[in-house]
Amino acid sequence: MEILSLIGTVLNMNQFLVLMLFLTFIFMLFRGIPVAFALVGVGLLFGILGEFVLDPNAKAISQYIDFDRTRITYKKLFAISGRFFGGVIKNPVLVALPMFIFMGLMLDQSGVAQKMMKAMQALFGSLRGGLALSVMLIGIILAASTGVIGASVVLLGVMGIPTMMNQNYNKEIATGTIAASGTLGILIPPSIMLVIMSDQLAISLGDLFMGALFPGLILGGLYIVFIILYGIINPKAMPLPENREPVSMKVIMDVAVSVIPPLLLILLVLGSIFFGLATPTEASGLGAMGATLLALASRNLNFKVFKDVMRQTLNTSGYIVGIFIAASFFAFILRRYGGDEIIENLVTGASDNPYVVIGFILFIIFCLGFLLDWIEITLIIMPLMLPVVLALDLPVEGYGVVDNPSVVWFAILVAVTLQTSFLTPPVGFALFYLKGVCPPEITLGHIYRGIIPFVLVQLLGLGIVFYFPELSTWLPAIAYGN
Repeated sequence: MEILSLIGTVLNMNQFLVLMLFLTFIFMLFRGIPVAFALVGVGLLFGILGEFVLDPNAKAISQYIDFDRTRITYKKLFAISGRFFGGVIKNPVLVALPMFIFMGLMLDQSGVAQKMMKAMQALFGSLRGGLALSVMLIGIILAASTGVIGASVVLLGVMGIPTMMNQNYNKEIATGTIAASGTLGILIPPSIMLVIMSDQLAISLGDLFMGALFPGLILGGLYIVFIILYGIINPKAMPLPENREPVSMKVIMDVAVSVIPPLLLILLVLGSIFFGLATPTEASGLGAMGATLLALASRNLNFKVFKDVMRQTLNTSGYIVGIFIAASFFAFILRRYGGDEIIENLVTGASDNPYVVIGFILFIIFCLGFLLDWIEITLIIMPLMLPVVLALDLPVEGYGVVDNPSVVWFAILVAVTLQTSFLTPPVGFALFYLKGVCPPEITLGHIYRGIIPFVLVQLLGLGIVFYFPELSTWLPAIAYGN
């Protein structure tokens, strides 16, 4: 009780409960408990604790025990959980989620990436770092046509690692290139993360898709510049192949033939949104159909492939929806104790300068990326930060067309920041996807060291988008201003 009294001199009851809520959640994650179960378990524990045992209106923690608080019933808890489930399932924005997942998985089965890899190797074979450039360009194209990170990283790893090792590439630059290029799909539309952000921030998915296009391409361009400069500075890390052949017209035609199908798929999805022919949800259906036709045209589609893609789509969608429901319940309990106001006061108290506040939020999210996956950060942190961003009244130009341009800009900044959550240990999922397809001689140490320069390049890209908000708001204004 003396310890509680001591804490009570610093924190009131609500602040104490919010702090313990987050600490308990992090502890359960470190214990290896699945995220959805951790969110529901912690939320249920503190929900019952607060309503049955603790008095959140106590002025000090030493006064916290009140065993007469039994007004809430278990029936009310079940009613709350049912409301969360119905709210998630009925959300029309989330209809696009399984469609985009299906599109990415089916495209991976179409064999398009393998054809591009072979053609681009021949095109860039005489250029130092040409193999790494080929992997990066394929990663950019896959990012704009899949958005499924795990599948992209594994596919690029299976295709690129053996070839890079045979060409005596440095292990760090090889693994770093594949991990970074495979994660571009989380930013370049159509992106699953942007679909979820659109729901959590209550903004147009079309605005987010258009707003993320330039930042995503800029980040991909920075990666390419880094690879070229690295090849010049450290040529031994990316040696030229001994049996390279001169570029011929046949090679150029092979590249064109291999690149055109995925570019047409990108045009089908993003073009239909840009020209106002389809909503993002409708475009996701077109993308799923287009990817299926590509697999059929390449003769890689059969009943087994279709069944496997459907099963993986169901598993991935179910996983995300499960975390959606769990995070909604967790956020409800958090708000029950005024957690949103506590966090808002903490963030806004960092500075009177709104841009410093945005930078502080991004720093928090970057640090959370070392511990949490992007899904948990998006579902838990983003709704809490929305009132803060709206209250800052940032002078971000929306050209009179984009709704809440400051929120769109903020969402793109967070998307760029969250891409690092795939690359930063200990829970950088891209690193473990890649390790699963690497030969034994490539260790996690090689992969960890390989991603460091790409994370720094990514922070440079974040700085560019931060300094030029128009990169996120100009294209949506043009797309929806006609």
